[in-house]
Amino acid sequence: MKYIDKLCRDNGIVYYIMGGTALGAIRHGGFIPWDDDLDIFMTPSEYEKFKKVFEAENSSTFVLQEWRTTPDYLEYAKVRMNGTTFIEEAFRDRKDLHQGIYVDIMILHKVPENKFIQKLVYYESKFVTLYALSQRNWKPKSTSKKLVLKSLKFMPCKLMAKCFYRRIYKYDDTKTNFKYCYWITPVKFRSGLFDSSFFSDPVDIPFEDTILLGSKKIKEYLEYRYGDYMKLPSKEAQQAAVHAMLFDVNRDYKEYVK
Repeated sequence: MKYIDKLCRDNGIVYYIMGGTALGAIRHGGFIPWDDDLDIFMTPSEYEKFKKVFEAENSSTFVLQEWRTTPDYLEYAKVRMNGTTFIEEAFRDRKDLHQGIYVDIMILHKVPENKFIQKLVYYESKFVTLYALSQRNWKPKSTSKKLVLKSLKFMPCKLMAKCFYRRIYKYDDTKTNFKYCYWITPVKFRSGLFDSSFFSDPVDIPFEDTILLGSKKIKEYLEYRYGDYMKLPSKEAQQAAVHAMLFDVNRDYKEYVK
């Protein structure tokens, strides 16, 4: 994350810590003790700038993993670190997938104020999320989700995902009367729809032994997203937040995949 932060600051690229990372910064001064990943937001235009400078750097330590470079990987981008291991249960059999430790880069899109369009983009995002989960052998617990997952076999999913992504990106040049949204996750409609003012002014936020960029309205964002964000979750919820089944900062994931 320190590498990403420096790259962004040196090149005038804006990002915002988000989700559990923003929550950890305010509530814990850094990582949430039981949360083992790190998430940031970028708008599509900022991400494209980041991608260009990242590729120009040609780092031997870090790899950018995203939907354009990895087969059957439809979700958000990750910056992965060579020489490390972070294997998640869902990806344990993916020998073609880089599985080093990572930072998630979530793409923060715009959507008009129109409720119908918001709902349309929401459901299209949910389809993309479900299709992405199906690619990683996700095993749903509820009967309804199992049925929906089975129904994907009879749909032209790649074509549909391509069409839906086109609309998800359609409104990103909107200048006024818009909200930000992020629904390419299990998040519900309201939780992934944000007032534009939440992500308009980046400021320095202390995080562990460094400084990262976050929203000037980070507390308002957290209250909207989590309610009483200073209240600790149950032990069960804490355990559910752990992503890695194998974690090693000294050995490359290829040693485990073999």
